[in-house]
Formats: sequence, structure tokens, C-alpha cells
Amino acid sequence: MSLLALWLALTGTALAAGGGDKPDPAKEAAMKALAIRDAPKDVSAQDFVAAAPAKSGYCANIADAAADARFAWQKEQLATLERQVEERIKALEEKRAEYETWLKRRNEFLAKADETVVAVYAKMKPDAAALQFANMPEESAAALLTKLNARAASAILSEMEATRAASLARKMSDAGRKDAPAAPAPAPRKNERS
Repeated sequence: MSLLALWLALTGTALAAGGGDKPDPAKEAAMKALAIRDAPKDVSAQDFVAAAPAKSGYCANIADAAADARFAWQKEQLATLERQVEERIKALEEKRAEYETWLKRRNEFLAKADETVVAVYAKMKPDAAALQFANMPEESAAALLTKLNARAASAILSEMEATRAASLARKMSDAGRKDAPAAPAPAPRKNERS
């Protein structure tokens, strides 16, 4: 408000003196200096601390509490990440146990087909072997057929009753799947002539 009153006073005297047409550079410079002096200033952090030391003391007083809060938040974040890692490790352990069970079933399935028994059935005539496979437990028969070469196994299956042969073939194909009740078949062997 003092700036406005000063400006009115200066312009009023200038008009009264009769110099209304031509501005006086000295008066204009004085007016600009007053406007700059009375204009609001941006307060910097240093000006704020210097002007209000009690307020800056507040910031200094809560610095430890702020650091503790930041530490607690970081600790909580680390705990959350640790829980997530533990959950993933648990899921991986469960998957590993599942695969170990599957491998154990596979090995048990393959163990049922002893190599000597396989050699005996490989040398039998298909019609005689088919009669024996028809009376054998399904899992054992499938394990033995899996161990035989493809030619001997197909000859034996062709001599069997269709439903029994289909059941054994299904058991043999299920042995190759992970989620099947039986374990997978071994790697294919060289074809041997019977």
C-alpha cells in the first residue's frame, strides 16, 4: 500500500508541475527501485532456517525418528521379499519331490522287467508268449512288453485278445507320461530278431 501512495504522490506532483507529457527518467527509476524492494521474495531453505531457527530445530529433532522409520520400512520390505523367496523355494522343493517320486515309480516299473525274463520272452513264439501275457498282471506284462524289441512286442500283442492287448498298449503308452500312474518306458532298444 505504501508503494501505491508513493506512486500517486509522485504522479500528482508531476501533473501539478505540468510535466505530464514527458516522463521523468529519475522518477521512473525511483519507482522501479521501490517496486523491486516491496515485491514478495522467494524464500530459500537457508533463509527459512535463518529466519526461523525454532522450525529448523524441529527438523533436526525428528531426523533420528525419520531414519528409524526409513529403516523399519526397509526391514519390512526385506522381510516381504524373504517370504516370497521362501515360498518359491518351497514350491521348487515340492516339484523336486514330485519328480523324485515319478523317477522312483519309473525305476520300480523298469525293475519289474528283469533282463533274463525279457530274454526268455524274446525267444518265445508269439502265440505262446501271448497266452502267458494274458494271464500276467497288467503292470508286469506292460513292463516286459516295453523291454522287448518292437517286432517281438507287436507280434505278441497281435496274438492276444483285442481288449487285453489294447489295455496293455494303453499301459505302455501311459508309462511314458509324467502324470500317469505307472512310470515311463525306457529308451528304445535295438531291434533284435527272435
